[in-house]
Amino acid sequence: MTDKVSPELDHLIAGYRRFRENGWTPKLERWRELREGQAPRVMIIACSDSRVDPAQVFDTDPGEMFVVRNVAAMVPPFETAPGLHGVSAALEFAVQVLRVREIVVLGHGMCGGCQAALTQSLQGSVPGEGGFIADWIALLDGARDAIVAQHGTTGRAAERAMEQAGVRTSIANLRTFPCISRKEANGSLRVTGAFFAISDGLLHLLDETTGEFHPVS
Repeated sequence: MTDKVSPELDHLIAGYRRFRENGWTPKLERWRELREGQAPRVMIIACSDSRVDPAQVFDTDPGEMFVVRNVAAMVPPFETAPGLHGVSAALEFAVQVLRVREIVVLGHGMCGGCQAALTQSLQGSVPGEGGFIADWIALLDGARDAIVAQHGTTGRAAERAMEQAGVRTSIANLRTFPCISRKEANGSLRVTGAFFAISDGLLHLLDETTGEFHPVS
């Protein structure tokens, strides 16, 4: 390692040292078990937002959750066209190799990706010189019109509607994967929608019968 590190890396290293003292050493037996492999029963699909860490929200130990994070916690629909399908590869591994029993799509409040999808503020621009963000959040185009018709494009009600629509969209896309629809049909896999509100720290679960999210008591 070089003599000089950035303040940002120095902050991470300080955290690593706390982890070694408080997270690694007290749980040595658990870490020894994990050397032999992983067997998580749950997969979490969450946003990359720095404020919503699934391990923190659910207070889990290492090895309990297989986590995929991306902009707005989106799942693209099943397709076999050539390309690099990172989320699809993770789903295939979790469902067919690890054989998780539950997939949770975790949306959250104040999501920048959902807000951009709502306002279409990235459409026609070239963010990051590749247009990757605009292309990705276009997954929400199908949900946008109904939300705009009811709530407009600004304000917390419109934003939350889009954030929760994102969870529903990802769940619908999950079910286009044959391995997921098959396992869900035979009862060996469950798919659940969840929403974490940053403003008050409350977790909500999706009731697919009504389409509404309800806080966990």
